[in-house]
Order: sequence, then structure tokens, then C-alpha cells
Amino acid sequence: MDFEEYARRQLPMLLRTARAVSGDAKLAEDMVQDVLLKVHARWASISVMDAPDAYVRRMLLNDFLSWRRKWARLIPHADPMRAADWRAGEHRDHASAFAERDAILREVRKLPARQGAVIGLRYFLELDDAQIADLLGCARSTVRVHAARALAALRVSHARTSPTEKGVATP
Repeated sequence: MDFEEYARRQLPMLLRTARAVSGDAKLAEDMVQDVLLKVHARWASISVMDAPDAYVRRMLLNDFLSWRRKWARLIPHADPMRAADWRAGEHRDHASAFAERDAILREVRKLPARQGAVIGLRYFLELDDAQIADLLGCARSTVRVHAARALAALRVSHARTSPTEKGVATP
């Protein structure tokens, strides 16, 4: 199979994976483009591998992790929008679900790169611990530790920004 056919066939899966780990459609497209450029340059050696799809998916994940390490030092993390702005019990229009999902994705993006990747792979791509461990190159127990720490951080973040029972936002 030539590179163009491979890229056409794998593009939807690569975009889904990139969106799942990054939480950002534009960044996902950029990541996939960068990885496909790298794959094209090394296609002769990648195409003869036993599992080129897994190798390329791993390249994509590594690209995301290294991007996060690089840009985390440069991008400010202040978030002017707070989840507390969405009060429970208010009449919500159809956009509320999108707003809540966006708030969740913003919180996931604040997590360390590997924790965010585990959350994306587990809950957006619905991969199991073994598949995630294979992609990250670590043990299943490490995946579970990353997931537990990420979920704990998300719970703390949610508790800090969600309204109290009396309808007053916590500081």
C-alpha cells in the first residue's frame, strides 16, 4: 500500500485519537498533519512493520506529549470562564451541554500531559487499560495511577468551581 492510500484510510482514526488526547480540534488537525509529514518521510521503513497503525498512533501520542511539555512553559493557564457560572437548576438551552463539555475539556487540558492523555484515551476513545498502556509504553498499573490522579484533580477542580448547596459559589 502506498502512503497516500494509508493516510486516506487512517486519517479519521488519527484525528479521533488526536482530538481525544488534546481536547482541541484545531490542535488535533495540526498534530495529525505533523505526524503524517514524519510518517511520509519514513514511509519505506514504516510500511514494512508488523503493526504500522500502532506505530503511527504511538508517534501521534508522543507528538502530543512533547508538544504539551514544550508549550506548557509558554501558555498562561488562567481561565476567565468558571464552571461556577453554570448553576444547577437553571433553565438550560441546548447549548448548555456543549458549554459543560467545553468546561470539562478545559479542565482536562490543565492536567499533566500523560494524565490528560489517559483521560482522553479512556473516556473519549473508550480504550481499555491494556491498550492505553501499550500506546504510552508503560504498565497497566501506571495507566490506572494516571487515571486516578487525573480524576482526583478534576474532582478537586470541580469542587473548587461548583456552586454550594445554597447557590453561592465557593472561592
